Amino acid sequence: MELVSVERILRARDLLAGVVRRTPMEHAREFEKPHGGPVHLKCENLQRTGSFKIRGAYTRIHALSEAERARGVVAASAGNHAQGVALAAALLGAKATLFMPERAPLPKLAATRGYGAEVHLHGAVLEEALAAATDFAERTGAVFIHPFDHADVIAGQGTVGLEILEQVPDVATVLVATGGGGLVGGIASAVKARRPGVRLVGVQAESAAAYPLSLAAGEPVRVESMQTMADGIAVGKPGPLTFAHVTSLVDDVVTVTEESLSRAVLSCLERRKLVVEPAGAAAVAALLEHPGEFEPPIVAVLSGGNVDPLLLLQIIQHGMTAAGRYLYVRLSVPDRPGSLAGVLTRVSELGANVVDIEHSRISGRLAIGEVEIALKLETRGPEHCRDVTAELQRAGYSIVV
Repeated sequence: MELVSVERILRARDLLAGVVRRTPMEHAREFEKPHGGPVHLKCENLQRTGSFKIRGAYTRIHALSEAERARGVVAASAGNHAQGVALAAALLGAKATLFMPERAPLPKLAATRGYGAEVHLHGAVLEEALAAATDFAERTGAVFIHPFDHADVIAGQGTVGLEILEQVPDVATVLVATGGGGLVGGIASAVKARRPGVRLVGVQAESAAAYPLSLAAGEPVRVESMQTMADGIAVGKPGPLTFAHVTSLVDDVVTVTEESLSRAVLSCLERRKLVVEPAGAAAVAALLEHPGEFEPPIVAVLSGGNVDPLLLLQIIQHGMTAAGRYLYVRLSVPDRPGSLAGVLTRVSELGANVVDIEHSRISGRLAIGEVEIALKLETRGPEHCRDVTAELQRAGYSIVV
């Protein structure tokens, strides 16, 4: 199967001039010590529509004939590809119809409609929306714009790789969030053509990782069950073209846990002041979960920033818990006036902040004359958690963490 050439990606770059942003490259000093050298973040979360998807969508739709554009375009997406197709179609004068899963994030749904597209909610997962979009194309003659498995789409996404080489000429490792494989395949095509020694690493959510299984089998294999907060990379089966690119050009595919994804979102927000969705933060999650495994200088691609504020709130709480910033404890104390005040005074002296508290006299674990106090505490990190726990125990409290 013929791979996308760097010449094709260069033509896509010329086409996209004035359409997409040359996104910034952030120097992330907080990751230097664990990895022994410079780490940079390629901020595609700051791209138009909030992700890299506009690059491939515009390249693909621009390549259609006037007659094809007149029939309209149709696509399926969890959100980012939908926005890219909607904006690209609007810029090129084509009607766009998008099929999205029924539980697609509301901001992505609203943004897609805001670009003028007609949106249909269909199915619980992306594959069901894809099937509906394909059926719509067959019935109406609209041109189906695949989210990743098309040469024009891969060429458009590959322009990210050209920018990486220009912004960090001595890059040694590039980490890329990977769902279907269009972005990592395009970046690999561009980078390997210019700098074959650069290591390309795809990053997938551990609970939605089709590529490790597919690479082991030597062909695309479907993952039947996917449960991840990173909906943007929750793709059940690679396409034949993207699989060929990953097999030929990508050096490794690693997986990351949900805890690492939430910590990565929190790290981008807290340390870089960047809003990044879980899928977009997968490369940063790899930096957190695999310290010292990647040769610097490293570029981690932040592939998208379209996150529902309610989900972001949950992720921040989850990330703070994973990072040891929350401590949950239960204490048994005598049931007499001043017991609760004594616990809270000691917690305050230890520098922990009470987020939530529950005071109960009803528990099978309690003796007569005891009450149970459940505390959720905000701390400064894992070491502070250990100090608080140890000091409460030394103060004579019976404590369960």
